[in-house]
Amino acid sequence: MVKFKPIFMSADIFEKIQANRGPLGIHAKESHGYFTFPKLEGEISPHMVFRGRKMLNWSLNNYLGLANDPEVRKLDAEVAQEYGFSHPMGARMMSGNTDFHEQLENELSEFVEKEDTILCNFGYQAVLSCIDALVDRKDVIVYDAESHACILDGVRLHMGKRYVFKHNDVEDCEKQLIRAEKLAEETGGAILVITEGVFGMRGDQGKLKEIVALKEKYNFRLFVDDAHGIGTLGAKGGGTGQEQGCQDGIDIYFGTFAKSFALIGGFISSDAQVVEFLRYNMRSQIFAKSLPMTLVKGALKRLEIMRRSTAHKDKLWEITNALKSGLVDNGFEIGPSNSCVTPVYLNGSIPEATNLIYDLRENFNVFCSMVVYPVVPKGMIILRLIPTASHTLEDVSFTIDCFSKIVGKLKAGEYMADKIAPVK
Repeated sequence: MVKFKPIFMSADIFEKIQANRGPLGIHAKESHGYFTFPKLEGEISPHMVFRGRKMLNWSLNNYLGLANDPEVRKLDAEVAQEYGFSHPMGARMMSGNTDFHEQLENELSEFVEKEDTILCNFGYQAVLSCIDALVDRKDVIVYDAESHACILDGVRLHMGKRYVFKHNDVEDCEKQLIRAEKLAEETGGAILVITEGVFGMRGDQGKLKEIVALKEKYNFRLFVDDAHGIGTLGAKGGGTGQEQGCQDGIDIYFGTFAKSFALIGGFISSDAQVVEFLRYNMRSQIFAKSLPMTLVKGALKRLEIMRRSTAHKDKLWEITNALKSGLVDNGFEIGPSNSCVTPVYLNGSIPEATNLIYDLRENFNVFCSMVVYPVVPKGMIILRLIPTASHTLEDVSFTIDCFSKIVGKLKAGEYMADKIAPVK
């Protein structure tokens, strides 16, 4: 009798992704171009055009309103005219370094009260790559459960052990540190704790001061992603650590240019020896083209404005405080936010959320971000508002009035549906 061996065929990657589109991708056909990947047109401002209609816009991280500041726009145009977008060519290590890159690093170091700084091409890439460079398989990472995706991806690259602590739960953080210390003693490794200055979805500040205090009992270094804190918090805009009076206890500080600076890129600040190590070991920077001069000189101008005066930050907080107090006074739940990020918590299904947003945009001309499962638990809807220094108190009053009307409709069941309806 002839025996036949069973034939096992490998799966096809394209067939696999067709079968599993992902928790957001399954709604792509109905959502694309409206609920996801919308196109906002016109000058960056609180009032932009969406699908041919003017909208009051609460979805841009242009916190300080610098995207259209006259000084900034003038400088951006002049630098683009002088250098174009190609200069300098090559990676920093090879041929892409300039005096202006180093000047920006020095001024950022002073701004965030650290010894040295390394510029990075993209914020997401910077965080992920920095984590990868700092730790090896012997080391242990302890991180907040609600960390941004860039942190999670950096943690996934780590070939050693990692422990997650409940969001902003310092007691649980300590429990994980105890576990980490035991393991690090066995491996001969070190411990890196990672959290955020401001959590971008809920708007609550990380418990930086309390985590820094744990250094009295445990031996670890602290990495803080302060993308939403830089420029918005601290007496001088130096971030969440400055706001909480514990900047010295932050060992590795990350800030982005994508929010308060209204640019592209980011930076990492730390002790001089750490930054030197990163310059020669962060693969994402060693093998990537240097930041163009347009962005470097643009960042220098924006930083100059921040350091010269707190007027932009003061206006931002005037709008933020008015928005938050107005929402609370009108019965809205905004959670533990103590930053500019202002979430409004509602209850409802994904179809209800999409119908609500459609009504808000089409009939009230208000544009804001909608957050649903899997980013938040099923049955929860977050309307995420980002106030800026460019908004007005009239914008705030109008939005709160519109929200009161749509929430009344939500509670009355007017947005009930079995599925997301395609938008033409």
